[in-house]
Amino acid sequence: MLTIPRKAIEALIFILAIANLGLACYLALVMNSPLKDPAASGKNVFIEKGQSLRGIARGLKKEQVIKSDGAFRLSYSLYFSPRFLRAGEYRFEPPLTPKRIMLQMISGQIMLHPITIPEGLTFTEISALLEEKAFPYQGSFLDTCRRVELVSDLDPKADNLEGYLFPETYRFARGVEAIELVKAMIEQFRKNFGPEDLARAGRLNLTVREIVTLASLIEKETSKEEEKPLVSAVFHNRLRLGMKLDCDPTIIYALKLQGRFDGNLRLKDKSLASPYNTYLYRGLPPGPICNPGRASLQAALHPAPVDYLYFVSRNDGSHVFNRSYQEHLRAVSKYQLKNHRNLR
Repeated sequence: MLTIPRKAIEALIFILAIANLGLACYLALVMNSPLKDPAASGKNVFIEKGQSLRGIARGLKKEQVIKSDGAFRLSYSLYFSPRFLRAGEYRFEPPLTPKRIMLQMISGQIMLHPITIPEGLTFTEISALLEEKAFPYQGSFLDTCRRVELVSDLDPKADNLEGYLFPETYRFARGVEAIELVKAMIEQFRKNFGPEDLARAGRLNLTVREIVTLASLIEKETSKEEEKPLVSAVFHNRLRLGMKLDCDPTIIYALKLQGRFDGNLRLKDKSLASPYNTYLYRGLPPGPICNPGRASLQAALHPAPVDYLYFVSRNDGSHVFNRSYQEHLRAVSKYQLKNHRNLR
């Protein structure tokens, strides 16, 4: 039986220890050495679900965010395994070191894409905006906006989600499903229409649907926050007196539903046969005509304590409010003599 001298074994152990120390020093250097290639700074890299460590490392090298895929794999296995490198889209900013990249992927600090939903859009217009901005989501936004069970506790009569897609700036990961977009918007609505607002609606003897519908009219009538409670007062006063609301945006919405709106509202459109035509029918239209923001929702709940019944545009974004029809006609003559829009 061959016997290896003890000194030889000790020498071998020493050599291996030195080799391991050298490897450790090398990997530590590699792990913390920033990539010097300026072309590699500020890279977006997408890691697919189920991708192997080898595939991830090769992809990172191909995108020029690491120098060696082999060193990356070995360093990860020694220092970070079994923690997972999470899938998703990453934005790697300089200094690009393998250690920093690994830690970012282990913690799942993925890239989020912002999308701003302005006040006053319909759900079809939101869908068009997502397409226009090439927002990276999956599924059908329009189909998801018919998932009325998402708001059935708030609005049992809803036949779509119009009015409940809260205007806000959202941030989502690439590939987010349409249902997650919609749920986030509805959740934001709930945050901005809480128990106190529900109680206030009850005291006004109005349902959530009626408040949101009223808020959508206010949203479309004025963008000036200070005017919203005044517009709300006009509508509340008219509803109380049984007067028609005579709200142009409701006709525009009806025309859009029929695919007939070309950007112009004509005098003949006031006779449009539609339940949304508030020049023909008293009371609120059947449902919201857009997705209102917080200021409009609060205005619908808290109208100004005034007895105005009329308002007319000054053509500069602001309005003149009046109590009597005679005063209103004088304002119309002054500001809208050649324009039939906004006559009330």
